[in-house]
Amino acid sequence: MRGLVLGVLALALAAGCGRPPDRTVNAPEVTRLEPANARAASLRTYPWFGDSDPFEWEGRKPWSYPVHGIDVSRYQGEVDWRQVRRAGVAFAYIKATEGGDHTDPRFRENWQGARSAGLPRGAYHYYYFCRPAAEQARWFIKHVPRDANALPPVLDMEWNHRSRTCKLRPDGATVRAEARKFLNILERHYGKRPVIYTTVDFYRDTGIGQLSGTEFWLRSVAGHPREVYSGKAWSFWQYTGTGQVPGVEGDVDLNTFRGSPESWLRWSGQI
Repeated sequence: MRGLVLGVLALALAAGCGRPPDRTVNAPEVTRLEPANARAASLRTYPWFGDSDPFEWEGRKPWSYPVHGIDVSRYQGEVDWRQVRRAGVAFAYIKATEGGDHTDPRFRENWQGARSAGLPRGAYHYYYFCRPAAEQARWFIKHVPRDANALPPVLDMEWNHRSRTCKLRPDGATVRAEARKFLNILERHYGKRPVIYTTVDFYRDTGIGQLSGTEFWLRSVAGHPREVYSGKAWSFWQYTGTGQVPGVEGDVDLNTFRGSPESWLRWSGQI
């Protein structure tokens, strides 16, 4: 009966109904399930997070997806990773490197802290358009350990309007060619195809979505990705930059995974 009730609730959420309360399946039920289903049932789903500048969503809302995570950098300061996990965060992406000579000063602390808390985590690289892709890929590899249990790496490609050292904006063909080089180098090293994170204007200007064989993490804080990105397939959706999560001081980016709890566990290599 519980399975039927949860199924009905999921359909209602997909239709854009209101936000559900937090819930976790009781342990006695988990022991009667197959291993994969047991892991999915014990995963904290539909967590309740605040937002310091909320958007009034129309149509399908971010919280109608069951699996949510955060991405962090030094700007979040010291993170209480155990509290973050208890709050219902299912994954974290952590800034590691930028360009070919910059590392995030809190990367190692966050990398180890998330692991110690039992939270699936991956690393991301912020692309710098005034250095070759191969050089940046080597810089990332130098600083991010090869960990079979980590999530696939992420290449963050977006225009940096505030950069004081690089005003270059390559054409779309150049951007796609350089991105492909970066992805291929990291895939050979880590054994996992990196995900590309991007923004609305960068996606529009460069045609980065044309890259085949690559999953996308799309930023869209004022509309569902299927509308903002014209139906582009995505694996992650960053739906706000002003999220409020216990264990993080101030604002933090909130993201959702597109699939079910079971597909998340498979995607992340947990089953």
